Amino acid sequence: MNAVGSVDGPGVVAGHYLVMTSNDRDEPGGSGRILLTATRVWVPVAIAVAGVVLIVIGHGRTAAAGAGVSLVIAAVIVWMVNWMYRMSIESNRERDREEEAREYFDRHGRWPGE
Repeated sequence: MNAVGSVDGPGVVAGHYLVMTSNDRDEPGGSGRILLTATRVWVPVAIAVAGVVLIVIGHGRTAAAGAGVSLVIAAVIVWMVNWMYRMSIESNRERDREEEAREYFDRHGRWPGE
């Protein structure tokens, strides 16, 4: 079944434009890679730069400076959410590798690579 959010294959979710497809991962300049880089790096940087500009414009004493500090904090939060998501994905990959190794052990009676 191919409904929005259903799994089409390994790592591919149908109908969601934010999820990279297998082809996007393989191509160095794929659209998924550009979106991923923008989300991970440039969105937090842009938010932080806007915050620093407001701090400088507000001379550290006005409401603009307070808004700038808030934007810098928001940039850190966006970066941390991206980092935690990447850590979660990596953890899932490690679990999958461990499960494959256990299945290999069950079939062959030894661990892979021994």
